[in-house]
Amino acid sequence: MENKFVTTSGIEIKEVYCSAIPLEDSPGIFPFTRGIQKDMYRGRLWTMRQYAGFSTAEESNKRYHYLLAQGTTGLSVAFDLPTQIGYDSDHEMSDGEVGKVGVAIDSLRDMEQLFDGIELQKITTSMTINATASILLAMYIALAKKQGADIRQISGTIQNDILKEYAARGTYIYPPKASMRIITDIFEYCSKEVPKWNTISISGYHIREAGSTAVQELAFTLANGKAYLIAALEKGLDINVFAKRLSFFFNCHNNFFEEIAKFRAARRMWANITKSLGAADEKAQMLRFHTQTGGSTLTAQQPLNNVVRVANQAMAAVIGGTQSLHTNGYDEALSLPTEAAAKVALRTQQIIAFESGITDTVDPLGGSYFIESLTNEIESAAQLYIDKIDAMGGAVNAIENDYVQNEIAAASYKYQLEVEEGSRVIVGVNRFVQQEEGTIEGFKIDDSIRLAQSDKIALLKSERDDLLVKNALANLKDTALGEENLMPVILVAVEAYATLGEIANVFREVFGEHKQC
Repeated sequence: MENKFVTTSGIEIKEVYCSAIPLEDSPGIFPFTRGIQKDMYRGRLWTMRQYAGFSTAEESNKRYHYLLAQGTTGLSVAFDLPTQIGYDSDHEMSDGEVGKVGVAIDSLRDMEQLFDGIELQKITTSMTINATASILLAMYIALAKKQGADIRQISGTIQNDILKEYAARGTYIYPPKASMRIITDIFEYCSKEVPKWNTISISGYHIREAGSTAVQELAFTLANGKAYLIAALEKGLDINVFAKRLSFFFNCHNNFFEEIAKFRAARRMWANITKSLGAADEKAQMLRFHTQTGGSTLTAQQPLNNVVRVANQAMAAVIGGTQSLHTNGYDEALSLPTEAAAKVALRTQQIIAFESGITDTVDPLGGSYFIESLTNEIESAAQLYIDKIDAMGGAVNAIENDYVQNEIAAASYKYQLEVEEGSRVIVGVNRFVQQEEGTIEGFKIDDSIRLAQSDKIALLKSERDDLLVKNALANLKDTALGEENLMPVILVAVEAYATLGEIANVFREVFGEHKQC
């Protein structure tokens, strides 16, 4: 029996409302402005994927089990800074950073502890990792194999988007061309061996966190996506295969209608970009995306106001048609989220899903004169940026010439000036300010965990087969010097319990390190 969707007054809600909208803009039909699925959330809700990771693998594992018990439907792993830039916890560059902004992962042994008691074939996992994405993915695959999983059935996402690191975030290691080789090797390997894995999450989130406008976030993200498509095509990959496994990661800020229009424009623009590059399969033309509410919009002043900000942003993401969503904790301007804040963030999604009624019809604001006009205007403004980047020779050249960085910096400066002048109101910061009443206890990470991680590395190295590791790293170097796919040899190295830092150092030796001008 078909489910009926009705209001509290018993009024039946139609699946989609179409008057005043061209038939070709129906949901599930190219160019997917109104959504990639015909029935959207009437058929299946978005994945409630709460981002978490801190301290050691053991501590993060406890938080994952807590979130799963509270009803989260997908895991999302935050890695600490040393893991992101290819240093083991015992390296001098890791001092003061181990476990601080995410979990420390030094070897396959840590990955085993991180997912202890969690069957990888039964959960989807997103890993926010870029420069070392190939290594972390190899560890995840190795663990799935140890669990007896069919690796062709495991699913999840690695961020693996290095271009935005050069432009907005900074956790790159190797020069752009070497990084692009590693990324396209992942595309190729996963298309054959791990076909359900999303091989890249092209990220506008960090571009927005660096201070871009919504239009810049959209334009620079899609320009980066276009660069990845072209790189994969040049490697000889089939766009109708690899483009199905690309996903996107967007930010959602406070301007409710602008954010909804941004998501609608993104789907339409990506559909046209992929089609222009030869994608004929509709699945390869669809823009699937994860959303995270805006971290930079959260305030340390009156932090409970952030509950309202996050709810507003989450509703915009859902009305905009997101496939998965992370909602920030209200205390994240002060520290990593406490368990209490993480639970409120998850409950926010659940209330939207089951109480608000906005999931009952597809694209509920579609057909609004305002939304349709704003969608068109955002698309036009973003296209001007993409055309300019294309004229420079693409996203890699635009980043190497500092064009993207300079545009983001100018937008960030303008925004901050408006806040300081008071023309842009931030409640509790430059208007409606009050003396703080008490303090919220933040989440603290003990610096001693670096010593604990270092001891674990020492124990691992005393127990593993040194000859096996030495041969695996030598083979890795030979492959990096050639042109063969790197993923199979990375997998052999992690299965021998080579550390993340040892593998990254082989690539440093072969590819060198990127230095920003």
